[in-house]
Amino acid sequence: MFSIVIPTWNNLRCLRLCVDSLRRHSTRAHQLIVHVNDGSDGTRDWIAREGIEHTATDTNVGICIGVNRAAARARTDYVLYVNDDMVAAPGWDAALERALARVGGIATFMLSGTMIEPVASGNACAVVADYGRDPEHFDLVRFAREAPGLGRADWLGATWPPTLVPRAAWHDVGGYSIEFSPGMGSDNDLSMKLWQAGCRVFLGVGDSLFYHFSRASTSRVRKNDGRHQFLMKWGMTQAAFDRHCLRRGGPVPSGERGFVLAEPVPTPAWRLEQLKAALRRRIV
Repeated sequence: MFSIVIPTWNNLRCLRLCVDSLRRHSTRAHQLIVHVNDGSDGTRDWIAREGIEHTATDTNVGICIGVNRAAARARTDYVLYVNDDMVAAPGWDAALERALARVGGIATFMLSGTMIEPVASGNACAVVADYGRDPEHFDLVRFAREAPGLGRADWLGATWPPTLVPRAAWHDVGGYSIEFSPGMGSDNDLSMKLWQAGCRVFLGVGDSLFYHFSRASTSRVRKNDGRHQFLMKWGMTQAAFDRHCLRRGGPVPSGERGFVLAEPVPTPAWRLEQLKAALRRRIV
């Protein structure tokens, strides 16, 4: 089973649908932990009525602190971070279990489900299919019926939620870094911390599907400059890390352990990225 962590901020309309889909479409009784930021829109009352395990803060402390607080209550071996504006497809967890069997024997890894988004955004990791632009107009019945046919091949470069990480690895690297609050750049930072800890498996699971409304909360918050913070902390840009280390969106090479990433090849392009990053850090 997984410990499913969901941070939410006055987004009850999405949270209800997210939780309902997890209850309907899971093959196991996973531990569910919601972190409630503020909750003045009725979220706290709904959480209490539903008897959902949760943590809470009176104000919006952002994703990093919220996820960490909820993850501290995880009782299973795996922490799965899901955003409240995501809807789980039937068999999402069975697909992740099959992926876990593939990476068996590897202690530290990050797996990610594959997002289905209503509009093409240039995201090479996502599937495009429109089942509604908001919870009120979402067609859950049609989505559940058609989702099994939307699966794609597995892909490299898992970073974005829904992400599954061994609980031991999560605590080894300290979860999300709160200096990235409220959360811009925090996903890449967690992946980099795992990379620095020796993780070389960042696998997107093509048949573990989640619909994503996108920007349900980020459009309402004052954002931190996550790209600048990542550059100053790690000495490279997020784009360079995605492209040269994680190979985000790339196909999984053939072979029994084709999903294990190799070290970046010191190509001219990689050296140029390092030089540009060094210059940017000096300028700022």
